[in-house]
Amino acid sequence: MYRILEARELAEKIFLMEVEAPRVAKACQPGEFVIVKMDEKGERIPLTICDYNRESGTVTIVFQIVGASTKRMAELKEGDAFQDFVGPLGRPSDFVSEDFEKVRGRRYLFVAGGVGTAPVYPQVKWMRAHGIEADVIVGAKTKDLLILEEEMEKVAGNLYITTDDGSYKRKGMVTEVIRDLVENQGKHYDICVAIGPMIMMKFVCLLTKELQLPTIVSMNPVMVDGTGMCGACRLSVGKEVKFACVDGPEFDGHLVDFDEAMKRQRIYKTEEGRAMLRMQEGATHHGGCGNCG
Repeated sequence: MYRILEARELAEKIFLMEVEAPRVAKACQPGEFVIVKMDEKGERIPLTICDYNRESGTVTIVFQIVGASTKRMAELKEGDAFQDFVGPLGRPSDFVSEDFEKVRGRRYLFVAGGVGTAPVYPQVKWMRAHGIEADVIVGAKTKDLLILEEEMEKVAGNLYITTDDGSYKRKGMVTEVIRDLVENQGKHYDICVAIGPMIMMKFVCLLTKELQLPTIVSMNPVMVDGTGMCGACRLSVGKEVKFACVDGPEFDGHLVDFDEAMKRQRIYKTEEGRAMLRMQEGATHHGGCGNCG
């Protein structure tokens, strides 16, 4: 069992939990995810890692209520436990294994939308721990839905916050802030990392492609099973079939077919839609499960 040491609500329907999981904490890196299960009959829920502490053996997760399972999960309190807490899964962010001198020589811009702030945080924290200052844009619909502002403030070089309705800081979308920084303020960036709702990542990539700014996105929003067995996270990247959970979750954003991914996500929600996708995609419907021939 994996004991919950802290459980709190960050914003409406958005919760943070710090979980005692020493083996996961010892091995995990920014960009990876875990699969949690509340009990023997519980649903497998893939969640990106928000933070980790190797000394105390804890991993922090952030999740939003989107269905029955996450609603049940939100009711867990300090002292309760998960039956399963599996990870780290997926591939870590590229900069973790790249030549450090190359990484240090780049100027990074991180763009977080909504709950996407959670997986952006450990990446920026890693940068700070290695002496690299990165600029961060955090976007939320309203002030009340903004999360991890204080934590991000401590690790970001410059933090820019924007809300769709203008209820806090700047008013507008994250794309407007990117354009302002690059075109009006003359800032130069070598790499952009964007994590958030798929529609947000799509429009960030349309802009950064125009600005000739290489962009990495995390396709964690399409993951369901987390091991390549369900086929939910199948997507096209540079016209090649990839699976977010086993090949990612991070990909070159300028190569991701977002329109296909969003359409496929809508179809996958119904049993009839899933059956149609299995029939259409055949042996390429799954990825990494070992049962596809």
